[in-house]
Amino acid sequence: MGWKRVRTKLMHKGPFLSLYRDEVIRPGGHPGIYEHVTVDDGVRIVAVDQDRLIALVEDDFHLQRRRVLHLPGGGTGGEAPRVAALRELEEETGVVADEVRALGVIDPLPATTAARTHLFLATGLRPGAVHRDDTEAGMAVQWRTMEAALAAVQDGEITDAGSVTALLLAERVLRSTPSSPPGP
Repeated sequence: MGWKRVRTKLMHKGPFLSLYRDEVIRPGGHPGIYEHVTVDDGVRIVAVDQDRLIALVEDDFHLQRRRVLHLPGGGTGGEAPRVAALRELEEETGVVADEVRALGVIDPLPATTAARTHLFLATGLRPGAVHRDDTEAGMAVQWRTMEAALAAVQDGEITDAGSVTALLLAERVLRSTPSSPPGP
């Protein structure tokens, strides 16, 4: 590794993130400053029902100042990624999955945080209970075909990195299972 950390200073600690300023030696040998945040890892889950429809959620995002369409998911809160994905799916959509398959992991902002987003495919869906928090009060669930979800990515309607990647990976898996989604 070409980077060397000399010293780290905590600049801010909040309930969801911490901001650090590192004194570093850069790969070229020169000293510098590198600021970064720590947050929990995240999850995104592609939930596919018996009709091969994909669950999407739409809610208000403060920083984007608009409603954002994305896959169910959120922070792990210290849980194992698979457990967090199942929790987030039920909390946001009211759906429970009998089968969950890992699709991959991405580093959505590698220059800003070491947090990773774990991506999953869920099948064998059955009713559960919605348990949204205050930030998700206006959340709405939509069910779309994979083709419509991918068109939403291409049209810029779905822009969340984890959602985009998970949909592309899930499409490959589902394409290899022509008659029904993978399940138990």
